[in-house]
Parts: sequence; structure tokens; C-alpha cells
Amino acid sequence: MLQLSTLIKHHAQFRPDRVAVVFEQERLTWQQFEVRVRRCARLLSWLGVRKGDRVATALSNCRELLEVYWAVPSIGAVLVPLSPLLMPSGLASLLRDSGANCVVSQRSMAPMLDQARQELPGLAADHVLMVDGASGDYPDYASMLKTCPEGAVDAPAMRSDDLFNIMYTSGTTGLPKGIVHSHFVRSMYGTLFASAWRMSPESVVLHTGAIVFNGAFVTLMPCFYLGARYVLQRQFDAEEAIEIISREGVTHTMMVPAQIIAVLNAPNFSPEKLSSLQMILSLGAPLYREHKDLLNSLLPDRFYELYGLTEGFWTILDKTQSVRKSGSVGSPPCFYEMRIVREDGSDAPSGEVGEIVGRGPSLMGGYYGRPDLTAQALRDGWLYTGDLGYTDGEGYLYLVDRKKDMIDSGGVKIYPRDVEEVAARHPAVREVAVFGVAHEKWGETPVAAVILHAGAVVGADALRDWINERVGARYQRLHALRIMEDFPRNAAGKTLKREMRDAYQAEEGDSL
Repeated sequence: MLQLSTLIKHHAQFRPDRVAVVFEQERLTWQQFEVRVRRCARLLSWLGVRKGDRVATALSNCRELLEVYWAVPSIGAVLVPLSPLLMPSGLASLLRDSGANCVVSQRSMAPMLDQARQELPGLAADHVLMVDGASGDYPDYASMLKTCPEGAVDAPAMRSDDLFNIMYTSGTTGLPKGIVHSHFVRSMYGTLFASAWRMSPESVVLHTGAIVFNGAFVTLMPCFYLGARYVLQRQFDAEEAIEIISREGVTHTMMVPAQIIAVLNAPNFSPEKLSSLQMILSLGAPLYREHKDLLNSLLPDRFYELYGLTEGFWTILDKTQSVRKSGSVGSPPCFYEMRIVREDGSDAPSGEVGEIVGRGPSLMGGYYGRPDLTAQALRDGWLYTGDLGYTDGEGYLYLVDRKKDMIDSGGVKIYPRDVEEVAARHPAVREVAVFGVAHEKWGETPVAAVILHAGAVVGADALRDWINERVGARYQRLHALRIMEDFPRNAAGKTLKREMRDAYQAEEGDSL
């Protein structure tokens, strides 16, 4: 039956000397990478990890994290990627929720793990491995690889619907939920995205962000499915990313909008250095048209945009449509269906805003241990996304906003993205986030946070007035605007509007 771990063995046999993984100064061929994956699988088996057990990672980007990603499913265990930015209570909560009995981490996480394990008596210290050297009672991963007995690991019988991973949501809308993906679903990531991105075994794929969030699998899975080259940056740095693209001849990369903006504004940016790119994929949040247009003018015929949820529904704006449909986030790919649904459950016609509802072969199995939340999201095989949008006459999707982000001001609905698109046109504005805050008269009123381009000089009140003169309706006018050095972001690089709203209201008071 289908088992994704066989991909590594396949490429080690048929592409043994081709470069598989590049991480900083390390370059591993498929044969070398397969040896490391096999050794990791043997270590986990020696520690008692069996089919169905949960193995968590709490790691920054590193070569060892990729090894674990492929070793865990090879023994039938379930991967649980966690952010190394978690605090002790959050870490303990997710380890408890997933039932992980083994953790691979790093020494900087040792204090958090010490506190978390006080709430997790079943997690033994010798089942917490550190990739960068032993720490206290936690053994060193590399030393353990050498210590465990030699011998082959028998791969258990697997089915396509066996769990591959539990991916926890980033928590931008509340407590994280564990989204379960099967081996079949992850194989759909590999095959369908390989086709959508026009990848081949000769492609060179760069990932610049944290691979603990689900967006990373959008290029990771097709790359490893094809046996292409995967280049991993330790952490995002725009100038370094440009140099890597130039040096490695990178053909495909994906970034969240903030990273794309940073690359476009990097001092070493030039279209010539990025000439090898065949794909620049934006995902995770809308990229404003101002930035789309700039990217398409500087690097034409390369831009793709993905609207998608970890829960498993996607639309893709193909590079061939990125200019003609620049305001859109694309259309559902083959084998996917989409509806726009009104509040009463009926389907909305083209041009009318409603909730985006979709289905396809990558839908999650559900939220781990939460049948109540699963029933809310998955209804009759359709995923209710909680996002608002509309379609044009050709079926292309236009994203309006998250339901939760919509501002209700005196009974009038304000979509923050409408105001953000206006603000992004100001030459001094690098990034913008609009959110609603409490107002004693109107219930809610819009406030903007803005990051300026380096060297730009404009006052907050002057910028607010500039935006208010250009919004489409009086009720969209900003009550206030704040200029910030940076936005709070999660591990995926997504802007955390909730934190900015809470901070604003804490300073200003709940009533403006």
C-alpha cells in the first residue's frame, strides 16, 4: 500500500548521486540522505516508537529536522511538528493533546521542556533528544545514533489512510487545533502541487521560512516526490535568500507576503540575480495588488498565488493568469470544487460575497480528538473555511477577508483588506494591517498599523488622512493609525492582528 517513506529509498536507488538536500555548508546526495533517514528510523525504533505512536519535533530549521520528517513515517509513526517559539504551557498542552511519547528538540528548548514535563509524567527524559548536544537529562541525538544497535528496521504494513502527521494550527484565532493528514493526503500534496508548479526532477527548490508550518509542505512534498533538490535556509534573511537563489540556480521558491516584500526591498535585489526562478509562490496571506504588480513587472511570468487552508482546500492563481487576474487568488485545481455560500446556506451567484466552501482529495481527516470542531468545519464532505469571498464570471475567486476579521461598525460591515489595499498604494508604506477595536458609539471602528519603507518620512496623522481621502466609503475611514518597526508574527511569518488589537486596546482603553 501507499507509504510515503518509500520515496527516499526510491531516489536513493535510482538517483543515488544527485544532490537531495542542501543546508548551509552540507550537501547530501539521495544515497547519503537515505542513510541518515534509515539511522534515525532505527534509533526511534530502538527507543520503542511503534506504528501509530506520536513523535514530536520542537526544532528550528536544520538538516536533522528533515531526517526526522521522513524517518517517522517510515516506521509507521505519526509526525507532530511543533514551533520552537512555544512557551512551556503551550508546549505541554500540545504534547499532551497529541499524546507524543518521543520528542526531538534543541538545547534552547530544554528549560521549556523541563517545565512541560512536570505536567507530562509519561514523557521520559531519555525520549527527549537534542540535535545540538546533550542538555541535562536529555541525550544527544548524534551520540544516540551511534549508540543504538545496528540492524534493519522492519517497515510495518501501511494503509493509505494511516496518519502521516498532526499539524497544529498557528493559533492566530485561538487555541491551536490538531489537523490530521493521512499518507494519501500528503501524497496529493506531492503529485498535485508538482504538476501545478511545473516542477521536474531537475528543479531546485528553496525554502526560506520555518518548515514546522503546513505551508512548507506545499513545496517540500512535490520536491521529495520528484527527487528534486531541496535547499533549506536556517531562517529567513532576504539578502541571504537572494544570494542562495543566485548561487544554487533555484527554480522554485515560496514565501509569505512579508518575505516577498523584504526581498523586493533588499539592498542586493536585482532581477538578474533571480533570473533562474521559474516560480515565486505567495501564500499564507493576501499579497496586495501594489506588490503583485511590482513583482510581475520586475520578474514577469513567475508569480503564483495559493489560497489554502491546512484543513485541505486550495485555489491557485497560475503564472499565466497572474496579470489578467491580478486581484484574484485563482481557481480550484482539477479534482476540487468550490461554492460561495450565503448565511442561509444557499449558493451565492457570481459577484456576491459569501463564505468560501470547498472540497477535494486533500481534505483533512478532521481535528485530532475534536469531533465537535470537525463537525462544524466538515459538513457533507464540504469544508467551511470561515473566509469570505466571491467569484467572477469565469469562476476565479476573489478573497474579501476572514469572517473573524470583519469589522462591524454601526451595523455596517467593513472588510479590512479593502482599506489595506488603499494604504499599500502610499509610496512610504511597506506593510499594513487593519483591525477593528471597540468603540462606545459604533461598536467597532477600524485602526491601522503600518511599517514604513526604510528612510521614509511621514507622520501617522498625515498618513491616516491620506488613506481616509481615498477609501471607497465614509464608514471605511480609519479612526487611528500607528507606525511600527515590525508586526508581531507567528512561526509561519503571518501577521498577528489579534495581538496588535489587544495591545492597542490595552493602551487606549476599551472605549475610544
